[in-house]
Amino acid sequence: MFSSKTAARQSLLAARNKSAAGTGLLDVARSLHEVQVARRIALYVSMGPEPQTGSLIDWLLASGHEVLLPILYADNDLGWGIAPGAADLVPGRLGLSEPPVDLGPDTIATADLVICPALAVDLNGVRLGRGGGSYDRALARVAPGTPIWAAVYDTEILDELPAAPHDHPVQAALTPTRLIHLS
Repeated sequence: MFSSKTAARQSLLAARNKSAAGTGLLDVARSLHEVQVARRIALYVSMGPEPQTGSLIDWLLASGHEVLLPILYADNDLGWGIAPGAADLVPGRLGLSEPPVDLGPDTIATADLVICPALAVDLNGVRLGRGGGSYDRALARVAPGTPIWAAVYDTEILDELPAAPHDHPVQAALTPTRLIHLS
């Protein structure tokens, strides 16, 4: 168990940066019924050693799904736009790639499935992000009953993580090898 969220983030980022990162989520995700039937999926554009989403986004678009991607605001909240295709994304804050049109922060409520980034999740559904609170705010806007998954590597599913009252739980962990439902 980590003594704090800060300690957890430092340890997990160091481990992720040393690991053989870069494995994508496509093979597992496209085999899942929840992905196949979702008309609109909120996702993110991966950066650096995160589980890679590029080929998943391309496949979803080619398969007729609508993909919502985040737009990072100056106050760290998230707006959402429809993915036009990887070549049509524009530079955003902090080096992120974003859709060119912002439909607003409440657009995430229209998603049939949400797949968000995380540094780790625990078996109770606690998600550890990077500490800005962007996704905790966004996930609070997701429509009740909509599945929320965190994209992590298998080694980032832990028994327990520190949690705060504002942390929004996730129902599953999507890894490059499997989907794990959390309690």
